[in-house]
Amino acid sequence: MDNPTPFPLGQVVATPGALQALERAEQSPEELLERHRRCDWGEADAENWAANDSAARKGLRLLSSYRLAGGAALWIITEADRSVTTLLLPSEY
Repeated sequence: MDNPTPFPLGQVVATPGALQALERAEQSPEELLERHRRCDWGEADAENWAANDSAARKGLRLLSSYRLAGGAALWIITEADRSVTTLLLPSEY
């Protein structure tokens, strides 16, 4: 099956916890957002990677997981209608 194509992120928002984690890690969200947009789901296992690939093709909700410098996990979720993409910590879900 073909790889999914990049998709629009819509409005990008972030929780306070995600912003603090990015600041502590001295990382910018742009790199992670671009990886997510290009269907690089980060630290997803094979089953979740395949589920995200399928969801990207079908226009469903997408979730990527990335490890920041220092070890904190950060999730990026794009809604099915591609209107909003949210950066958040798993504990904020």
